[in-house]
Amino acid sequence: MLTASYSRRALALALGIAFACATAMLPVRAQGPRERTMFVSAVDQKGEPVEGLGPNDFVIREDGAAREVLRVSHAIEPIDIAILVDDSGASEDMMPRVREGLRSFIAKMSQGNQITIIGLADRPTILADYSSNTKRLEDAVGLLWPRSRSGSTFMDALYEVSRGLARRETPRAVIVPVMTDGGDFVNRHYEQVMPEVRSAGAAIHAVTIGTFTSSDPDELRNRARVLSEGTKSTGGQRVNLLTPMAVQSSLERLARELSSQYKVVYGRPDSLIPPEKIEVSARRPELTMRGTLERGTGTSK
Repeated sequence: MLTASYSRRALALALGIAFACATAMLPVRAQGPRERTMFVSAVDQKGEPVEGLGPNDFVIREDGAAREVLRVSHAIEPIDIAILVDDSGASEDMMPRVREGLRSFIAKMSQGNQITIIGLADRPTILADYSSNTKRLEDAVGLLWPRSRSGSTFMDALYEVSRGLARRETPRAVIVPVMTDGGDFVNRHYEQVMPEVRSAGAAIHAVTIGTFTSSDPDELRNRARVLSEGTKSTGGQRVNLLTPMAVQSSLERLARELSSQYKVVYGRPDSLIPPEKIEVSARRPELTMRGTLERGTGTSK
């Protein structure tokens, strides 16, 4: 009996060793690519959203390397929207048009999203905290009046709003400055502000009114750089208007664009080093695309 029991144990041990050796000799299956998600706007030459696009219509590159687009769908994830309004003394001529435009924008975007409205005169002032309550937001718009002998604090507001957004977990975030070309009190510089915007994963979509010709070197280096470089690098845009007549139509067009974004899932190698630059473009030359990674990990949920 002892001999039989010992033989069975020896046989089991031998089979286990053989299985382990055979397993070690099998080829290791390569790990599949990690999935990442971008929210992408696709617009035509008039700035209007283009519908019905599929994976083959999108080109995504990380540090110049093309990535495979796996899935494309209509984005339904909620958006945190921070509206920064220049209500300084320079806004007197534009403010009636701005209020009209903001009411239209809120009517379109408040459902399912969270919107905050912040005045920029003298210091950033929260007129309405994040809310989807249309009446509360419209009441805040009614509080927007030009404050005489005051200047804008755009850079400070952008810094503080971005830090606040970083503590929120909504998949998408957008900052919408509505500004004149009046003076800006520069307390924070581009190099301080833009890292906070990128850390928040927010896209800057700016609507500006005026010529924005300034001889102030700080203003040129900071506000102007955010409006030119910062908008593009975050997946946003700048719409510059010479007069306030088109403010309402510009904000309505922005609302249509944000409501029509695509959720684009693509594959990338599993790497410890994140890419420095992610670009999205259209295969069709008549289309313009801009996008921002899903906030948080950027991975598909």
